[in-house]
Amino acid sequence: MSKSLQDQLLNAGLVTEKAVKQHQRSKKKAARQLPKGQTLEDEAKRLAREALEERARLDRERNLELQKAAQQKALKAQIRQLLEAHQIDRRGGDQAYQFADERKVKKIYVRAAQHAQLSRGQIGIARLGDDYALIPAAIAAKIRERDARVVLVLNEKTALQVDEDDPYADYPIPDDLMW
Repeated sequence: MSKSLQDQLLNAGLVTEKAVKQHQRSKKKAARQLPKGQTLEDEAKRLAREALEERARLDRERNLELQKAAQQKALKAQIRQLLEAHQIDRRGGDQAYQFADERKVKKIYVRAAQHAQLSRGQIGIARLGDDYALIPAAIAAKIRERDARVVLVLNEKTALQVDEDDPYADYPIPDDLMW
């Protein structure tokens, strides 16, 4: 407080002399505690600058988290759009195809041709909300690049290795064999 302001407050009766002296003492005490050559204003500026830097750091972290959440949301939307656009109709299926989904055996009904395509790896099964969708292998590969947990079944095409001494080498196992 400046002297004139202190005098005005004292004359108006808003503060007591005791309060004015206590304020002056606390101001002197704070100035003594500062390192040599530094004033109370320098300390306030430093604290304000540190607070601004901390706030900026927290804002950057929050923005980064928001960006990650937005990217995840966009990725889920892309996957959903791919699934809905390229979903193969499986209505009228009479053959059961069983597969594992989160350690549980699930069953969907597909047509005989679709069952054969699933076995050969030409189509796959992906999770679409609470249901499952049949999708072409190329689309399943694109979805796997984005999130591998969505594609549940995509059999890889492997060349059969035939042993030279195998007496049944001339009799391959058909793909559509049902056990």
